[in-house]
Order: sequence, then structure tokens, then C-alpha cells
Amino acid sequence: MSLLVVGLSHRSAPVSVLERASLSVDAQLKLLQDTVATEPAAEAAVLATCNRIELYADVDKFHAGVAELSTLLAQHSGVGLEELTPHLYVHYEDRAVHHLFSVACGLDSMVVGEGQILGQIKDSLARAQDLHTAGRLLNDLFQQALRVGKRAHSETGIDRAGQSLVTFGLEQLSAGADVQQWARGKKALVIGAGSMSSLAAATLARAGVAEIVVANRTIERAERLAQILSEGDDTDVLARAVPMDAVPGELTRADVAVSCTGATGLVLTADSVAATVAGRTGAPAVEADSGSVGGSVGVRDERQGAETPLPGAGADENCPLDLSSVPSGFSVMGEAAVAGMDAATLEQHGAWAAGGTAVDRTREAGRPGPEADAELIDALAATATRVGRIPERRRPEPVAEVPRPQPVLFLLDLAMPRDVDAAVQRLAGVRLVDIESLADASATVSNQGTASAGPMAADVGMVRRIVADEVAAFGAAQRAAHITPTVVALRSMAADVVAGEIARLEGRLPALDDKHRAEITQTVKRVVDKLLHAPTVRVKQLAAEPGGAGYADALRTLFDLDQETVASVSRAENSTEKNRGPA
Repeated sequence: MSLLVVGLSHRSAPVSVLERASLSVDAQLKLLQDTVATEPAAEAAVLATCNRIELYADVDKFHAGVAELSTLLAQHSGVGLEELTPHLYVHYEDRAVHHLFSVACGLDSMVVGEGQILGQIKDSLARAQDLHTAGRLLNDLFQQALRVGKRAHSETGIDRAGQSLVTFGLEQLSAGADVQQWARGKKALVIGAGSMSSLAAATLARAGVAEIVVANRTIERAERLAQILSEGDDTDVLARAVPMDAVPGELTRADVAVSCTGATGLVLTADSVAATVAGRTGAPAVEADSGSVGGSVGVRDERQGAETPLPGAGADENCPLDLSSVPSGFSVMGEAAVAGMDAATLEQHGAWAAGGTAVDRTREAGRPGPEADAELIDALAATATRVGRIPERRRPEPVAEVPRPQPVLFLLDLAMPRDVDAAVQRLAGVRLVDIESLADASATVSNQGTASAGPMAADVGMVRRIVADEVAAFGAAQRAAHITPTVVALRSMAADVVAGEIARLEGRLPALDDKHRAEITQTVKRVVDKLLHAPTVRVKQLAAEPGGAGYADALRTLFDLDQETVASVSRAENSTEKNRGPA
């Protein structure tokens, strides 16, 4: 077994990288095809979710496999290899099995214990089977992962320990209030009709929303989901389906919207959401002074459409001036720190010193350029060297923030890449929760702990023991299976020897009747079977133990088995495995 996984997830990469590296279904299929077309990989499967992208392969060379799989991920994700590499993780053989089993149990999820991942693993296996890129190893691995995940959820309380990403997102939207009380009577818009959107719709229905509108590019899928919601026994929700072009109008009626599509561009722009809020409140939607729940506060560079983090007040390394050559006794907060600066630089430094918003002011014509600024900074550093530590200025009193108005529209973006423009989080009257803010909130919850930390830790510990046991069992089964083609080839050779000897006997005893010929044939076969039974059973047992891979080679050497015959048995078994359906 030479199982290799190369990937990145919310644990190894920032959401901005995950978002750019996300793979559409078509890109996943092309990645599978290109992976099995390369020399090191014989099988391949892709597990792509909103917070992970992993490429699994059966490789014959570790280092070549890592290099090839990393390159393929970079090529198909569109993120350069140099940028992607620091965020990639690699697992090999038993560690790779352990990783997938942990993922299937929800131990590696953003919200521990969520069960949505099982459906995503099943979909991943189905895609690999449809393209015939999953052979014996990956078929066995993914189907066993599904069984391990189901076992963990049925034998432990991991479901109580964790929640679905949807439920966690709704809790963040409700800002700590009881979700059912918060959702009761609200009108919801669900954009998309895939597995995550369906889960969101069902969760909203159980939470008590009054109405759910499902929008999807394929109206038939939206209608099917709406029908399922309407006919559910455990809910009493009014559900209907609309095409995607009806989203702007439906958004004006909705109190909460959940979006999870496979679109590569934005589904809800800041302008469209601002127009919706203005229609609801009767006043223009303006940018709020503070960030939304879970959102990062910053300044948006409209020329690049990027978010620039605020500098940290008091952290000298974040000062907008380059003072790396200044002695340690010098304080960038001092009065002389602003001597000789032009107005734009002075304004930026003042904002930084006060812990406010950094100002990226475009230089006006006639202002000194970077070279002049560099000379001023050098002069400033020289002055600081002569004078020593400069007296501190009194920092200005903090300005009270204007309270953010209560939201009239709640948005939950579960897509990767994102469906909702991140700039929406600055609009007054809107609360946006997306994958990035969920990752931050999840990390905060993990660091703070909860009242149920004891039971949760016990459940997680039980699941980890299940994973460890299943990894050991899977490894033993794979090692035993590795020797099976050799055993089959040995028995095939023995059958050929029996057939040859019976043919020689018939040549020497042509008058032998059918009854005696059959009796002799059966006797010879029984003798051969009894001679082979004990060694073949024992060699399978030995091969299942760690370090037992060499027994297959020993068996081939002892019985002078043809290597091509053994290989042909393996190819036939792999061909059958590639057509197996998912568990």
C-alpha cells in the first residue's frame, strides 16, 4: 500500500487561500484525470469541501508523488505552487488512512462532530468511480471511512459534541440568542439546492421560520427541495421555488438568506444588498463604523477590491514609517517622530498612533515622492540617535463608537469561493457570517472552552480510539490483501500441475473408465489442497502483521511463481474494484 494525500484545509491555510484554491466539479474531474495520467499515481480521488481540498492517490514513489500531486493541485486551483506550498500538508500510508478516518468522524471539521462530511466523502468516491480513477485501494479506503464515520456517530456522543456548519452559522447570525426564538416567524431565502443548501433549508424549517424560498439555476432541483420541505412531517413551513433571476426581488422580502452555490463569481454584491436594505428601511444603506459579527474590521481599497487590516496600535513594527535602522531607545510615538513629514504621511502616522484607520492617501501633484520621504526618515533616525529617547505625546482620548443599528437582513454565506461580497459586512443594517468569520468563531470557542467541555472531551476521546482501532484493522486487511494475488497464482499453478498429471495418467491408462478417472482426479486435488491450505492461511496471517509485506516475495521465490501471472491477477481485481458502487 502506498497511499498518499496532499491537501490544505482551514487548519493549514487562511480562508483567502482556500477561497482562491477552491475547485469546481469540472475542475475536480479534470484533476482526477490528470492525476492518474501521471507516472507516480495509479488511482486518485479528490475530497473538496468548503474548508478543505485534498488529493488522494496510490503512488509507487513517495517523493515523486508529493511533487506531482502538489504541482497538479497548484495547476488546477490557479494558486501558484510557491504560494500554495507553505499551506499544504502531506500524509502517507497509515497516517493518510488515519487522516481520512478522522475527517469522516468530524474530528478535523471546523465544527467538531458535524456529519455533513460523510455525504461529501460519498460524493467524492462516486466521482472517482464514475471516472474509473478509484481502484482497490481507494475504493476500500473511502468505503471504510464511511463505515468508520457512521460507527463514530452511532457509538459515541460526537453528535452532541458538535454541530453542523449550518447550525453553527445560524448561532453566529443570532449573536448568542436562542436560534429557534430568533428564527421563529422569519422569512428565509435559500440560494442553491445542493447538499449544504438542502441542509440549511431543513435546519431553518426545524428552527421555525415561517417561509422558505429556494432559488437555484436548475429550477427542477429547487422545486424538488421545496416539495420535500413542504411535505415534511416535523415542520410546518411554507416553501416555494424560484429561478435565480428572482433572487433580487426575493431578497427584499427575506429576513435571512443562506447562500451556497458553485458559482465562481459573486451571487450577492454589496450594491444589491445595499439596495435591498434601502428598500426595507426607506433610507440609504451606509457603511457602519464597526465590523459585523465575526467580520474583520479594515479599510477596503476600492481600486483593488481588497481588505487592508488596520495597524495594531502601539506595535512599532506596524508603523507606516520605515524605522528599521532606528535604535531601540527611539519611540515612534514621540513628538519628533512626525518632524519634517508631508501632510499625507503625517495624517497616516497620526491615524496609526491613535489606533484608528490607516489612510492610503494618493499623493497630489507636486508632493515629495518616495525618495524625498526616505531622506526625511533618514534625517529623523539621525536626530533620534543624537537626542536619544524622545518624550511621548499623550495619546488622544478614545472616541466612542457609534452603535451599529440592529440588522434587518441576516446573510449566511457557506460557499467557497464566497457567494456574498465581503464588503457587505460594513453595511449598517446587515449581519454577514461567512466561512472566514465561522473559522474565527470556531477558533474562539475552542480556545475559551464551554460548560460541556468534559462530556465533549470524553466523546472525542472515544472517537479517537475508534479511529485508531479502525486504522490498525484497515492496515492489516490491506497487507493481507497484498498477498492474495500471490496465493491465487500459487493455487492456479497447482491446478495446472494437477490437470497436467491427470492428462498424463489418461495417456498411460486409456482404458480408465469415467468413474475411476473422476475419483483419482478428486483425490489428487484434495492432496494438493491439504498441502497448500496451512501455508497459505499462515502466510496471510503473517502478511497482515506490520512488516509482513515480504512474505509475498518469499512465496513467489519458494514456488518459482511467474511475476506476470501475479500481476495479471492484481490487474483483474483492480478492474473489478474500479466499478464498485459506493457504500
